[in-house]
Amino acid sequence: MKVLVATEKPFAAAAVEGIRKEVEAAGNELVLLEKYSDKSQLLAAVADVDAMIIRSDKVDAEVLDAAKQLKIVVRAGAGYDNIDLASATAHNVIAENTPGQNANAVAELVFGLLVMAVRGFYNGKAGSELKGKKLGILAFGNVGRNVARIAKGFGMEVYAYDAYCPAAVIEQAGVTAVASQDALFESCDVVSLHIPATAETKESINYNLVGKMKKGGVLVNTARKEVINEPELIKLMAEREDLKFVTDIKPDAHDEFLKFESRYFSTPKKMGAQTAEANINAGIAAAKQINAFFNDGDTKFQVNK
Repeated sequence: MKVLVATEKPFAAAAVEGIRKEVEAAGNELVLLEKYSDKSQLLAAVADVDAMIIRSDKVDAEVLDAAKQLKIVVRAGAGYDNIDLASATAHNVIAENTPGQNANAVAELVFGLLVMAVRGFYNGKAGSELKGKKLGILAFGNVGRNVARIAKGFGMEVYAYDAYCPAAVIEQAGVTAVASQDALFESCDVVSLHIPATAETKESINYNLVGKMKKGGVLVNTARKEVINEPELIKLMAEREDLKFVTDIKPDAHDEFLKFESRYFSTPKKMGAQTAEANINAGIAAAKQINAFFNDGDTKFQVNK
């Protein structure tokens, strides 16, 4: 079998070496397409491969049409909205992600952003502490659970809401489950977003919801840009000079958010999973999942049906 690693933004060298060892140990061939600058290069590279590992690279209908032999594509990371799932299913291609591999890296970044926010973006003036503050986690998946773990070390009170995770599971982790999204925003000083971008969640973080936050509230987004209703959040922040917004996903309306320079910060690009450890873990996990699929038909991490 031929396995393609197609990464416009390449894996670290150690990750590539780990992927190569996994792929070749299973008797398969590894080919690399790194730092490609045009989609035509990707279309040519997929023509004769049986499997693909990608990062933020887009696998759409055109790519799937060109990949005549493709059987599985694995996104090295938790999010998979860069894969056209319906088209993958139509092409009989298994699409998978590698949940949990980047979780600690993203969770640590949440607190890097959060400490900066509560300390007034290091403006030399007195800020506030996280100890004793109420942290709300919206979606209690792998990242959310790691955020909860770290928050306890800061001495925060931790709350969570997840429409698809039973309250009992949240409570077993030592976190207070709340009954609704609204209740989470109403009761917490800080809300950290960990929801995927779906038809249900897109632009769901809006004027009315964020407006329920207490005075001095901080909104942290390390999930997806699309979940924020940017015009409505800008309107709210203009009305409420106490609110802060920090993110590792540069908003489309970044220039408008800059009006709130003392209350807004965005990293230049998505940074959540950008650690050497997460890079290596996700890449090797993707290779292992491909091997498991070819060896045993394992589709445990399939995200399309």
